[in-house]
Amino acid sequence: MRMRWGMALAAALCCLHGEACTNLIVGKKASADGSVIVSYSADDFGSFGYLRHFAAGRHAAGDTRSVYDWETNNYAGEIEEAAETYNVIGNMNEHQLTITETTFGGRHELVDSTGLLDYGSLIYITLQRAKTAREAIKVMTGLVERYGYNSEGESFTIADPDEAWVMDMIGKGPGRKGAVWVAVRVPDDCICAHANQSRIRQFPLDDPENCLYAEDVISLAREKGYYKGEDSGFSFCEAYAPADFSALRFCEARVWSFFNRYAEGMDRYLPYASGTDLQGEPMPLFVKPVSKISVQDVKDMMRDHYEGTPLALDNDPGMGPFEAPYRPTPLTWSVDGKTYFNERPISTQQSAFVMVAQMRSWLPDYVGGVLWFGCDDANMMAFTPVYCCTDIVPECYSDKVADGLNFSFKSAFWVCNWVSSIVYPRYSQLFGELKAVRDRLEKDYNALQGQTEKEALALAGADGKNEDAACDYLTDYTNRVASGMLYEWMELGKRLMVKYIDGTVRPERDGQFVRTPGGLGVPVERPGYPERYRREIVKATGSRFEVK
Repeated sequence: MRMRWGMALAAALCCLHGEACTNLIVGKKASADGSVIVSYSADDFGSFGYLRHFAAGRHAAGDTRSVYDWETNNYAGEIEEAAETYNVIGNMNEHQLTITETTFGGRHELVDSTGLLDYGSLIYITLQRAKTAREAIKVMTGLVERYGYNSEGESFTIADPDEAWVMDMIGKGPGRKGAVWVAVRVPDDCICAHANQSRIRQFPLDDPENCLYAEDVISLAREKGYYKGEDSGFSFCEAYAPADFSALRFCEARVWSFFNRYAEGMDRYLPYASGTDLQGEPMPLFVKPVSKISVQDVKDMMRDHYEGTPLALDNDPGMGPFEAPYRPTPLTWSVDGKTYFNERPISTQQSAFVMVAQMRSWLPDYVGGVLWFGCDDANMMAFTPVYCCTDIVPECYSDKVADGLNFSFKSAFWVCNWVSSIVYPRYSQLFGELKAVRDRLEKDYNALQGQTEKEALALAGADGKNEDAACDYLTDYTNRVASGMLYEWMELGKRLMVKYIDGTVRPERDGQFVRTPGGLGVPVERPGYPERYRREIVKATGSRFEVK
């Protein structure tokens, strides 16, 4: 090891206002290269996206650490520090352990505001203290038992190079420390997902290799009047997070889209996942894909807008004249006393950051764990590799150069959002240019991965004694690639501003803007609305604007 010192309503509200995130999970036998893969989008309007880092260290007996609420940064209190803590970069630590989350809310009366730990603090403290997924489950549940849990219901993905687990957790109510929870292991040959709705239903009570749970998870439900049946029929999500239309259409539908792309027979679950049949057949917690899934596949899935499905966002007026697969918030809106909604796909403009974790058991941890990271909506940015041994945060991913209230061209969050905000209003005209740069960069990063890791392993030596040199090399590479991405995105933004200023298009030839013999730009083109939208205007206005 290397060290450098130094309820349904609540679910709906979460999707509308809170950390409405998405997690995709791929078991090692379901992945193309044998890695365990986990994705995470931190989707919250107003949140600033950056890459967190906690340095490894050793601590004396009696040392404490301060806890700050993840969403508000308000000071919460002190807890006892662990004797040894591990390097954490983003949501992965130096042992390739990865922990992510989605908030399902659940029964709001179970929130304990007196608890010390919120879900975000719980994640990052655990990443500093655990090496494996099973150890992380023990650490997480032990921490909330000792210090209290003050968040709403939460689904966690907890994964290492060998296995992935989903854990649903919710508090016990005001003044009662601890939480009730269930953790289920995802089979190696399956895929899984959760997106702001509890997904663990009935679970085995006598299979500790594949299912762990709080001893009072059923008895508390009985005490509260949420469940009256036999233990064998108990369903965590039906007791603690009963679903309504919002929890299904805004949340379960995202899971359905992932399953539908890679597994057979998913049409049968669409009525339930889309909220049109609340009593329909729920989706299983995990499914077996028909083909192996690569890391790039997962990146691309995080860019999903329900394309090719009945929920696609390309067939209604909400897409505007330039066919954008995005809708303004809030998710629900009213006209003449009736309430309507917008679709909520995986890819969404409010993402602060998105990551895809790649964990590989056959490689040393320092090179086996890669956090593919980017700020803003996954569809509108390029994922860059961040190795789990990285202990210097790339400047562009740091919270030292900007924050949510201060713009900086040194910040990937702001530069990527700047470019996205140029593209969104004229999506069909401009997105192709962004996509070309995005895909070129990711193709280059993917192609460089093998050689980069080969060189790192060579630096470490056959006996691994020079691991620090390899980690320094991978940290430098992580920083260099992130810096290069930022430069490319800056150039992309400049180009889009010049080419598409004021709703026009500046002519090009062979990648260069066309000039007159005197060196000036030739007259711009003015394409106006696309043909489809022109017809919509005529249909709506008749002859009002017809030239006579």
